[in-house]
Amino acid sequence: MTDQQHLYICSDSIGGTAESVAQATIRQFNAEQVKIKRYGHIRHEDEIKKMMEEAAETGGFVAYTLVQPELREMMKAESIRLGVRAVDIMWPMMQAFIDTYGDAPKQQPGLLHEMDAAYFRRVEAIEFAVKYDDGRDARGMLQAEVVLIGISRTSKTPLSIFLAHKGIKVANFPVMPEVMPPAELFKIPSHRIIGLTIDAENILKIRTERLKALGLPDGSRYANLQRIVEELEYAHDLMKQLGCTVINVTNKAIEETADHIMEYI
Repeated sequence: MTDQQHLYICSDSIGGTAESVAQATIRQFNAEQVKIKRYGHIRHEDEIKKMMEEAAETGGFVAYTLVQPELREMMKAESIRLGVRAVDIMWPMMQAFIDTYGDAPKQQPGLLHEMDAAYFRRVEAIEFAVKYDDGRDARGMLQAEVVLIGISRTSKTPLSIFLAHKGIKVANFPVMPEVMPPAELFKIPSHRIIGLTIDAENILKIRTERLKALGLPDGSRYANLQRIVEELEYAHDLMKQLGCTVINVTNKAIEETADHIMEYI
């Protein structure tokens, strides 16, 4: 293509879906001269008529996502009247859904944008979980929707990330007898704190395998049964003091524990 070509995007929302499809299509051609012009938030038939007349003048074509039936019909009518090709991006998929499942569309513009908002909430929650993992900054506990506490190797970090993927902001704090719990922990309502515990023999196996994976020798205090029992007793006393919910994660999958947590909150 040597002369500039015109591709018009028309939508009763922001037009992001149609433009993404258009951009993906353009990359399949030597189409450096294609100019994309977007018309978003279309509400009236006159707006479609004006855009289609412009497309006819420039010799372009239109890609559209319109969920309102009257706007789709106007687009089809103007396409025939002006001889402008108009590609319906969304309706074939919606029709397939109707034919297959017998459901009816909501005919509400902008629902994908609402999905995007949920996506960005998940991203924000994941960033939050990483920032406030392992007690790095106790101030995060005050902002968290859930605070996980427990001794080392009770799955606090993987649980935090899993819950973050559900859009839940989670901070976690490792409980150790030698470390004074931060003051912030005692300012949080008890229903936002989840204590994680585990059977001593089970965590002994986990910690022993952890030492092997790190290439460290056996016999470390970290993987000593008596030490583990002391840590668990200390953690149980703290959880009782906080009045929080306690979940035993022994032999539980991350997903199962996460489901329990989401029920509590």
